[in-house]
This record gives sequence, structure tokens and C-alpha cells, in this order.
Amino acid sequence: MNSLWSSTAKSEGFPALQGDIKTDVVIVGGGLAGVLCLKELTDRGVGCVLLEAKSIGSGTTKNTTAKITFQHSLIYDKLIRNVGIEKAQQYLTANKDAVERFRKMSEKYPCDFEEKDAYIYSQTDRAKIEKEIKAYEKLGVNAQFVEKTPLPVECIGAVKINRQAQFHPLKFMFSVAKGLKIYENSKVLEFLPKKVRCSNGSVTAEKIIVATHFPIINKHGAYPLKLYQHRSYVVAVKNALNVNGMYLEDKDGGFSFRNYNDYLLIGSGDHRTGQNGGGYKVAEKLCKDKFPNAQIDYRFATQDCISLDAIPYIGEYSKNSQDIYVATGFNKWGMTSSMVAAGILSDMVTGIKNPYADVFSPTRSIIHPKLFSNIFHSVVGIITPTAPRCPHLGCALKYNKEEHTWDCPCHGSRFTEDGELIDNPATGDINA
Repeated sequence: MNSLWSSTAKSEGFPALQGDIKTDVVIVGGGLAGVLCLKELTDRGVGCVLLEAKSIGSGTTKNTTAKITFQHSLIYDKLIRNVGIEKAQQYLTANKDAVERFRKMSEKYPCDFEEKDAYIYSQTDRAKIEKEIKAYEKLGVNAQFVEKTPLPVECIGAVKINRQAQFHPLKFMFSVAKGLKIYENSKVLEFLPKKVRCSNGSVTAEKIIVATHFPIINKHGAYPLKLYQHRSYVVAVKNALNVNGMYLEDKDGGFSFRNYNDYLLIGSGDHRTGQNGGGYKVAEKLCKDKFPNAQIDYRFATQDCISLDAIPYIGEYSKNSQDIYVATGFNKWGMTSSMVAAGILSDMVTGIKNPYADVFSPTRSIIHPKLFSNIFHSVVGIITPTAPRCPHLGCALKYNKEEHTWDCPCHGSRFTEDGELIDNPATGDINA
């Protein structure tokens, strides 16, 4: 099903890789993170190419709600408590810089960029909102407490951040990508030392960046333990409401709202991939109850990689993988996280010390309660005696009635009813 974004933007397309080439850096994965890394390195004069298995923007990027903000749910109170104020400040500053970078780039690359205020609201817990505002104060950010909103759901309080933004992600990406060295329909089949091999050629490079959403090299980095995937559902509705801002509820499964032209985008129905959840029905019921004359023109779902501690993994792939880098675990905040990744990884591969690299390091400790939850889901998936099985690590797949797909509850790979791969970390079809 096409999203609102993929239905209203078109790429000029890029050729497939043919033959063997050499370059300084090869990027694997043509989502927003990969394209921004390619752009940054190219602008620095670094020889760089990007390989995409399908077409750029055909994965998670096309299904995002496309909010550009450093307000990543209620994260800053947690960060201050869990990793300290210094790293919380690094996280905030990195994402503030990313917002400004998007603002500047939007002047050159048309993308329907709109400055909007961002809100995290609660229907039940005013205290959490107040704690987050205090966390912003400690970090030097002017956050406001808001009681009244135009939302069609109850709100007992919200934290408001001024001058954030929203845009059309594919218009931006396709414009940025023009003139860059991109090879589409060039699926990577094998990673070798300083080389990646595709079906019709190979790329030899001094350094490799893996930007495939969920990392696809299993033998390094413990990413199947450090990540799980989470689905969110969006409907784009006409004849609804102008909320004049970007809103997100303070809990999984809650509602998100933003407008684009004549549409109201409503997100809801979240669940861990491979488990049951509300799906599209939650937003559809809200529309029926609150906007009886509304017309739902688009339904699309996105899939996010969730890290153990709510901080992305950006940097060296692992302690044992030399000259390989990664960007993953964006925790539903892929826009600014992609821009942060482009800056950090471009610095790292060119030998520049990045001031934010430490807080995002993929080699930080994995001791966290979510680790044991991820291990539990993996073990259950592996020992469950049903078919079909996921070709990634052999977990039993669950049928998703809402989307008519086979989903992996361990690591989030997804397949069509006929077994064709939709989402990684699997790299092949069910029966391949």
C-alpha cells in the first residue's frame, strides 16, 4: 500500500551496479540515513557510493510521519536519570543541530518544510509532563506547560517546544540524492574485508557504512539482542481537523497527530512486530467517532528499531569489526537521528573527533532490562515448533491479519503471504 509520501513524490531513479568498482567509502542502505551520509561525505570530497537493494526511500523512510524535532517523547528526564546530565546534553545538542541542519537544507531542497511547535501530551499523567519540563530547564531549553489543545482526545497536560518542523521526507530525499553516486536494485549478498559483493558486481572500499535500518551482519555487534522492532499505523484523513502543530501521546499505543496540506495524519495502534496490536482500527474508530464526514485516503505503517536505552547506535559496528560503521536504533525518531548519523559517521570515517559520538556509541554497555526481554522473545520464537520460519535466525513467524503478512516476533523481519521479504534483518525470502 502506497503511503501519502510515496504517492506524492517520484524519484528519477538510479542504475544497478554492473561490474567491480573501487571507492573510499561504500554505504549499504538507501534510506534517509544512508543518503544523508552519502551527501555529507560527497560534499567533503570523499569518494563514496551507496548500494540499495530496491529503490531509495522504499523502506521505513516512505512511511514516517516526518517530524523534525529534538523532542523525542519524554526522553530527557529519563536520560538525566539514566546516563547523567552531560550525556543528556550531548543527545539534546546533537538533535538540536540536526533540526537546524534540516532548516538550512530545506532552503536548497524543496520539501514542503513547515515550522511547527511540537507537543508531547498525556491523557492520564500530569506529573510526567511536569518532570520533563524540569528536565528541559536543567538542559537550558525553554519548554512550556500547556493544558488546552485542539486535539480530539483528552489532554491533562502537554510539554510544548517551539520552532520544530515537519516536511515531505521523499521530496527532500529525492532532491538531495540528485547527482550522487547511487546504485539501486543492487542487493548486497556478502560482506568481505574492505569489500561488499552484489549479484552483478562488487565494491571495494576502505570503509563500509551499514545503514540498512536493522543491521544485517549478525556475527558482530549483538544487534539481534540489542534491538527489537515496533510497528505503528497511520491514516491520512481529509475533512478532519487542523491541529496546527505536531502532537504525540506519552505512551506506546497512543495517538499522534500532524497535518500535511488538506490531510490530518493520525498515528496509533502500535505494537511490537510479531505481536497483536490495535493496527489501523484504532485511528479509524477515532475518525468515525470524532469526524463523521472524514475521508481516509491513505493507510500506511512504519517499522522502527528500538534500542535498549532509547539512544540510537551510531558509530563503529563493533569492537571487533574494523572499518565498518553502523546507524540504527532510531526509536521512532528517524529524521533527526538520520542527520545526527550523517554527521557522526562522516567525521569518524574521515578521522575527525565528533563531540556527540560518545553518547551514541554502539559499543556501550548492553546491560539493561530490555536485553532480557529481547532474549526471552528470541528463545520463545526459536523453540516454537511451527512453520513458516524466519530465514534470519530461524524464529517461528506469526501471521499478521491486519496487513496479511508473516512477521517475526524475535527481530522484526516481515514477509508477504507468498514468502517474499518486506523488512529486514532477514536478507532473503522465506523459501529462499
